[in-house]
Amino acid sequence: MKALILSAGFGTRLLPYSKTIPKPLFTLMSKPVLEHVIKHLVDNGCDYILINTHHLHDQIEAFVDQLDVPIDIKTIHEPVILETGGAIANAKPFLTDDPFFVINSDVISNVNLNKLYAFHKESKSLATLVLHDHDKFNKVSIDDQGYIQNFDSKANGLAFTGIQVLSPQIYDYFPDKKSFSSIEVYQRLIRLKQVKAFVEKNIFWSDIGTLESYSRTSLLELAASRFGVEHDKIKDIQIDTLAGDGSDRQWYRASYGNQTAVISDHGICMPATDRLRQLKAFIHIGNHIFSRNIPVPRILNHDELSGMVTLDDLGDIHLETRIKQKNNTSFTLKIYKQVIDFVIDFSIKGLQGFNKKWTCQTETYSKELIIEKECRYFIEAFIQGYLNLDISFHEFSNEFDHISDHALKHGFIGLMHRDMQSRNIMIHNNKPFFIDFQSARSGPLQYDLASLLIDPYVNLTGKIQKDLLQYTTEKLKLSQTERQNFLDCYQYCCLTRNLQFLGAFSFLTQTKKKTGFEQYIPYAVKSLKKIISGLNTDKIPKLSKLVKAI
Repeated sequence: MKALILSAGFGTRLLPYSKTIPKPLFTLMSKPVLEHVIKHLVDNGCDYILINTHHLHDQIEAFVDQLDVPIDIKTIHEPVILETGGAIANAKPFLTDDPFFVINSDVISNVNLNKLYAFHKESKSLATLVLHDHDKFNKVSIDDQGYIQNFDSKANGLAFTGIQVLSPQIYDYFPDKKSFSSIEVYQRLIRLKQVKAFVEKNIFWSDIGTLESYSRTSLLELAASRFGVEHDKIKDIQIDTLAGDGSDRQWYRASYGNQTAVISDHGICMPATDRLRQLKAFIHIGNHIFSRNIPVPRILNHDELSGMVTLDDLGDIHLETRIKQKNNTSFTLKIYKQVIDFVIDFSIKGLQGFNKKWTCQTETYSKELIIEKECRYFIEAFIQGYLNLDISFHEFSNEFDHISDHALKHGFIGLMHRDMQSRNIMIHNNKPFFIDFQSARSGPLQYDLASLLIDPYVNLTGKIQKDLLQYTTEKLKLSQTERQNFLDCYQYCCLTRNLQFLGAFSFLTQTKKKTGFEQYIPYAVKSLKKIISGLNTDKIPKLSKLVKAI
């Protein structure tokens, strides 16, 4: 059996990404869709495949050249795109012996191609098109004998799957021109009752021709792989959207029977982009931390281009939720001490074997990062943006230098999470697990401890913060001098962290329109005033004066 895979199109519905990567090379389960189509054909006995190319043809040709398959595959380059009919006509020299498949390169299905081929040969028709019920595309009508009547049905139609079998004699009905649509030929043959419908029921079929359908297909394929589900059962997988966070990622829970998994959607991750760097950091760092026996969700699988990552499902209970449910000081101290034990493990064990090249922003928590991503963020997003005050960042340059130097001085250096707050800690089977670890880098443990204890979502009392801080220094077995140095660094890390989340809450509220974060700004201001009052304000007089006036 022979086949022609239509792969020449521009993929306009996948713009702007299809300007760089041709649609047939968009990946599912880390393999190009074209490879999935080829495998489907080979598994069903196809022994010769033609692939027409035009848009970014060199990438498709290079991919085909490196494939290791037990059949002959040939590409046919079209210098000028010929449309579907023209592509089939152009392949005529290779397809004149027996009926052949013509399949779109952007569809994934479990259609039984052997059964289809046998049906076509028995029908004696020139063309057999595979149809199924798909509301969005139900426009093909058939008569009571199974012949296709038209392609623009207003009611009771079915959808064309992009899969068909043609007999070589169909070439006798092709128009005498280079570029034309195959539908143009079929419309002529309809009147001769030469186009048969092969109607499939309860099949899996998906096209990746739009960003929405591509992402959805990737999500379903990853879920099916996790659950060990064949294509014919994918329809039984339930996908639920989960509440998001401050990032642009989407989160889903996939369920099948009593099995569940969480899928993180980072969006399309093109080569050499920040989004791809963040995805890779998430995967590499997550796998590393898990290997160090630090409680994080296990990364089960991923597809790089679609940005989908499958993880163990840790449920829906964050540390914030559990603390507010219990509303009990004794319980709060107990669970936070457990969290701190793991934060220390995260710092010490996490740095062991950590490759700085995995990081997606900076390799370390540096002075430059503090000044740009925390101090400047505070001035520009909160002071200038949210409060609308005409105050320059440069007025505070010397003071921000002082703050950043002291946030690093005497740092207990380990692996730093950099967003160690209660919404990034899940409680599963009464044990804390850390999530959102993609920004991890080497840095002071004091920063993660500050993030945990001055967390505005939980608003721990000063007494609890003091008790937990003492628990940490005792756990680390610090000498008196080491303890004082640790606490000095901690106070400045509290300041830089507070500057950071005031900037973040302002940015999320005003720019991202995530107004739910605005309610935490008053607490963050109150916290900032308290932190500054505990420092030597002679070293930061301008910042101290500004904060007092807020």
